[in-house]
Amino acid sequence: MSKLLEYLNTLDKDSAALAAHRSDPAAAMGSFGLTSEEQAAVIAGDKEAVAGLLGISSDDLPALDSIEY
Repeated sequence: MSKLLEYLNTLDKDSAALAAHRSDPAAAMGSFGLTSEEQAAVIAGDKEAVAGLLGISSDDLPALDSIEY
């Protein structure tokens, strides 16, 4: 599993991780090991870019608005 997918799954299941992401997304994603490209896509809420990084169709990716600040 990619780090990005693992991170998104963690945010979906772990309220403390989601709170940390909302508080300081750059620090949370950096400490998780996401690349700067992955971080930029998530911060921008760019579903197409995130899906592309995951190698899936954006239709298969849930909305990113649940992790917004």
